Amino acid sequence: MDARLDHHGNPVAATFLEHIVSAGTAVTGSALPAGTQQLVALRTSQINGCAACVDIHTKEAAAAGETPVRLHLVAAWREATVFTEAERAALELAEQGTRLADAAGGVTDEAWAGAAEHYEEDQLAALVALIALMNALNRLNVITRRPAGDYRPGQFG
Repeated sequence: MDARLDHHGNPVAATFLEHIVSAGTAVTGSALPAGTQQLVALRTSQINGCAACVDIHTKEAAAAGETPVRLHLVAAWREATVFTEAERAALELAEQGTRLADAAGGVTDEAWAGAAEHYEEDQLAALVALIALMNALNRLNVITRRPAGDYRPGQFG
């Protein structure tokens, strides 16, 4: 499969990506645990069907020491016993924040309270920013059919 648009070769797309990636540094430099960031990025990408981002975040998480069992169970995190309560709260917020069209009320008060129970305000801000960022990147890649499979950990810096 070939991508419909070369994100790096088109000046508008490249500038957009540069700004999105720059915004992402607020998240990666935050106190939100790096492992949680990868799990949320992976789950959001799974929901959106973004193969390129699933490839990236699975490999980045594995390179950072995440176990294969946990990576395989992200898609079924509710039934899995390998995630902490904090991770579960982050995954719930990510799912509700990604599936906005599926719920008339958007993100529930219960999902927000669950996340707020485990994360400080700066971490919550980073979590919300990450969910928004991943949804934007997922849509960019899905719309342009960015192929997956050849990503190498650390490839983008």
